[in-house]
Amino acid sequence: MVGEVQMASSQLSVNYTALKLVERLCEKAEEYGVAVKETKSGATLIDAGIKAKGGFLAGKIITEICLGGYGKAEILSMRYDDVELPSIFVYTDHPAIATLGSQFAGWPIKAGDFSAMGSGPARALALKPKEVYEKIGYEDEADVAVLVLETTKEPPEEAIKHISVQCKVKPDHLSLILVPTSTVAGSTQISGRIVEQGIYRLMKLGFDPKLITHGWGYAPIAPVHPKSAEAMGRSNDAVLYAGVAGYTVRYNDDRKLEELVTKAPSSSSKSYGRPFAEIFKEAGYDFYKIDPSLFAPAVIIVNNAKTGRAFKAGKINTEVFKQSIGL
Repeated sequence: MVGEVQMASSQLSVNYTALKLVERLCEKAEEYGVAVKETKSGATLIDAGIKAKGGFLAGKIITEICLGGYGKAEILSMRYDDVELPSIFVYTDHPAIATLGSQFAGWPIKAGDFSAMGSGPARALALKPKEVYEKIGYEDEADVAVLVLETTKEPPEEAIKHISVQCKVKPDHLSLILVPTSTVAGSTQISGRIVEQGIYRLMKLGFDPKLITHGWGYAPIAPVHPKSAEAMGRSNDAVLYAGVAGYTVRYNDDRKLEELVTKAPSSSSKSYGRPFAEIFKEAGYDFYKIDPSLFAPAVIIVNNAKTGRAFKAGKINTEVFKQSIGL
């Protein structure tokens, strides 16, 4: 049925495409180190690190699920000066839809004392946040929904119902992947957001994301830490101080493009230069008190396919990243 719906529509569907990966994750749960269960309302919960082991394989496929099935991820080892670390390499030929239209962590979920950040394909049904979808001119029309929740506990039925209602799908057509930040899978999928972070930053600077035709990037997978705040700090620093993102665009003005690229890396932020955990603590653990320009890759490279020119800005800051991960 899913295949028939997709063939009937010329529009890319992040939920239908990602569902194929979710089905693979469930069918090979033991291989991926995840645990699958059905809730009272019929929703599918996939534990990728709360009680389950999770790991690199889970983190890789969760990254691809977050990208709506329109991006690929590979795990490899890379050297950052004198440090060798596992890293994730991500690439997509549908950058605006795969990243802003799906992967972007832009849906806070709250129900009672439960709270989690939602990302992935279901956002394109609920249109969270709406302004992002207006910017890229995209929304999904699937009758299934897939959402990744960064959380340390299972969502209550109240939260599941809320998500279902917002997505306009039945609970038994909803799949929720639960992944704590302080796990290998969590760290992997956060570093896997490297391409998305660069696109979001360029968009905030005024660049039309629809003009980006291809995207790629890599970032180290930060060593895990048992404390959520420390784990989040390390994972952010992997992108802010050691992540590299590249894009192919079609743009008419090289001078303006060069100006945008120069402003895009994390080093343009007034908060740059210290581990994120320190900055977050200083801000009273309030993301909205942190300079938003900090949330960007360390290095951004843009190739203008219209002119052949390429522009690069930023640098990998191994010293701050080593400080962040305790080396």
